[in-house]
Amino acid sequence: VQLVESGGGSVQAGGSLRLSCLVSGYINNRRCMGWFRQVQGKEREAVAALYVSSGDTYYGDSVKGRFTISQDNAKSTLYLQMNSLKPEDRATYYCAVGRIPATCTSRWDYDYWGQGTQVTVSS
Repeated sequence: VQLVESGGGSVQAGGSLRLSCLVSGYINNRRCMGWFRQVQGKEREAVAALYVSSGDTYYGDSVKGRFTISQDNAKSTLYLQMNSLKPEDRATYYCAVGRIPATCTSRWDYDYWGQGTQVTVSS
């Protein structure tokens, strides 16, 4: 199983990026699909999550109204549309898939991780 993120880069404040996460290989009993971000020296934080069974979504307070998580099952791809980016959104972004019945908002709820993609936002 591999998760490969793409779409990161540098953008000015107010701009947009769309991150993609291609999931290759079969993962059964998926419960959560999520995006996290991490800045060096800080904890990895949940940005957005998709509850697979219900289709419900979760967003961190700092990104509500600006970021949107979605998936395309035919393409085995998870997306994160990021609009109105702010300098504080700068981080390495990771996609993840979890099979543990849980909240989907903690890094410990996830079994599989991508390698990360860097997002830089300049003011």
